Amino acid sequence: MRNVPVCVTWFFGLWVLCVVEAVSEEPSGETRTYANQLTPLTDPQPILADFPQFVAPIEESARFEAPVLVDDPEADLDVRAWRFSYNARGIIEVPNHLRSDRTAIVVVHPWGVDDGQGWDTPEPAGAAFQCTPVKNAIALDHAKEVINPFLNAWRDRVGAVVYSLPGTEDPIRAKLYRSVRGTPSADDRIEGQRELTATLRSFAYRGSALPEQITVSTETPTIDYFQQFRGLDAGPIYDPPGFWELPIPVMKSIEVDPNDVVIYDGEGYDLLRDFLQSQGIRHVLLAGYNTDMCVCSTTAGHENLRKDFNVFLVGDATLATFPANPRPSLATNAAVSFAALDLFITQVSWIRPRDKTLSSD
Repeated sequence: MRNVPVCVTWFFGLWVLCVVEAVSEEPSGETRTYANQLTPLTDPQPILADFPQFVAPIEESARFEAPVLVDDPEADLDVRAWRFSYNARGIIEVPNHLRSDRTAIVVVHPWGVDDGQGWDTPEPAGAAFQCTPVKNAIALDHAKEVINPFLNAWRDRVGAVVYSLPGTEDPIRAKLYRSVRGTPSADDRIEGQRELTATLRSFAYRGSALPEQITVSTETPTIDYFQQFRGLDAGPIYDPPGFWELPIPVMKSIEVDPNDVVIYDGEGYDLLRDFLQSQGIRHVLLAGYNTDMCVCSTTAGHENLRKDFNVFLVGDATLATFPANPRPSLATNAAVSFAALDLFITQVSWIRPRDKTLSSD
């Protein structure tokens, strides 16, 4: 559905929209026969080779090309994508022709932690986002180098830019970010930023230290050891009570536009789905953190979105968790590759403007 303004009114010194009429653009329900013809590629393009510090390139040698799958009338956006099939014995690359105004960019969990806004990883042993300040710095660099330029390149063309954050909409973030409920004014944003800074910086980011002694069974000490000293504990022992109730902002590495929309995990997928459909969205370019966790299964994750939209995971605009490694490249490669069993993967350089005069491939 598409929102069409039908009148405006004068309200506290501003002309504002007073009525919005929903114009139906529901799918037609028509079907077509797709020719699943796989042609071997002899000189294929590199896959995920543009940002090797964040995601290691895909090295599968068996690659095939299939016909166009998504083929919107009046398409102005080309999105080449791939998936992996064990049964096909390789990677299948598929061209897609999209209408940009029916496309949304959704960024999952761009948490603003350790980025100067005031929400900091608790010391001495707390865990949040990528779980340590050093790893969080890598995610912030990734957003600065990959996600923010990607958003800036396409924001004015796509139908919506959406971020997902934990919790529900609170009074502070309601002043900071546009949501499905409304758009704050410039003055609201200034006040919201002031309140956010004060709230985040007044919190005591101090949790307990690691246990110095652990009582373990003589016969099965490993069981007790891991029960009392977990590899990841983001509970109130190390992240003090109240830490996860703070208003988590969008990371500073992303330049949030006033028209960008924030949705909240705690308000459920149905609200996100209905909002996107009300904007006429049929396609989603999915990015964010973390590929192996939140990008899969939170409110704006692909396990939800792919039920109602054509979803393309932007493989180099996402980052996986990377325990026991100093860099995320191999972990992100593995997470993206696994997702490719049931999801199309694209990359920033494969998303291009399309000449509308071209015929279908």
